[in-house]
Amino acid sequence: MKLRVGVVGLRRGLTYIKIFKKLPNVKLVAVCDLKSELARKVAEENKVEMWFDDYSSMLERAKLDVVVICTPAPLHAMQAIMAMEYGVHVLSEVPAAYSLDECKALVKAVKRTGAKYMMAENCCYFPFAIYWKRIVNAGRIGKPIYAEAEYVHDCRFLMRDQEGKLTWRAKMPPIIYCTHSLGPLLEVMRDRCVTAIGMYTGCNVDLSLGAIDLEVGLFRTEKGRIIKVLTGFSIIREPPLLWYVIYGTKGCLETKRCGWDNHKVYFETSLKNKGMTRVSDEEISAIAREIYAKLLPPGVPISPEYVLANEFIKCILEDTNPPIDIYRSLDYTLPGICAHISAEKNSEVVKVPDPRTF
Repeated sequence: MKLRVGVVGLRRGLTYIKIFKKLPNVKLVAVCDLKSELARKVAEENKVEMWFDDYSSMLERAKLDVVVICTPAPLHAMQAIMAMEYGVHVLSEVPAAYSLDECKALVKAVKRTGAKYMMAENCCYFPFAIYWKRIVNAGRIGKPIYAEAEYVHDCRFLMRDQEGKLTWRAKMPPIIYCTHSLGPLLEVMRDRCVTAIGMYTGCNVDLSLGAIDLEVGLFRTEKGRIIKVLTGFSIIREPPLLWYVIYGTKGCLETKRCGWDNHKVYFETSLKNKGMTRVSDEEISAIAREIYAKLLPPGVPISPEYVLANEFIKCILEDTNPPIDIYRSLDYTLPGICAHISAEKNSEVVKVPDPRTF
């Protein structure tokens, strides 16, 4: 049985077209983009039988089993719900939703339709996250008590379209896009956030964009840990930064901050000289490849996105729960929404709801 797959949004979606062309048990049958010529061209180049410039039409006519949503973030929840109403399983790019109401609507749609939903948080499958999970599960850093992540990437060039109009990226509160930061940390520590405090800088770098330069969220988790996340997409910064650290009672883990830096691991009980253990990218990647190889069919490229997509297809065929199901997707998404609500309310503490109660 080959699952019929469609991809909507042919910018980021090109990555998943490449992936689903190589995975077994699937057939890429449709692509969709508002730009008709782009949709036609992508279909022709990839030998896809159908192309659409209207999402509803694709859902009505393509007889899909799976849709991969790679459209602008404000559309994710609405398009996911539409697909599930057609009985189509959903793999959605991040974040899952933009508001508390959308989060609730997503949960209700999953329950009502029985469709499988997974958020494509690829950072949870990055080599460092695979390595850290093994280290933390083994108790090597003791009890995790504090963590930080920063995702700072100057995306001002994407905040206007070809006509000079502002895009959704200019209007997006940066902390809404926190899943790349929170996802791996919460996955490694098997935790979720219960309260949020937010603050932002306002717009200072490019007043014509009106975009918030930087936004920070401070979260307390169900297990009593503290997590700080900084996000910013209209700030002057090179190279782009995607950085993480976890402090435990017996050690700490930290990713590299730039290309000439190293991953750092410190185990208090294992080092007589109390020095820092440096772990190369090659060592971490080797451990990750060993684990990836067990999760992928022979001949499929070994990478985080291939593992993510294959795990989703596998859960459909075997009728199991997606690795990042609707509840974990919202565990990664809701804290950012709540942190921005807090920032708008002079940084008052905002409770992060448990999506399992929706």
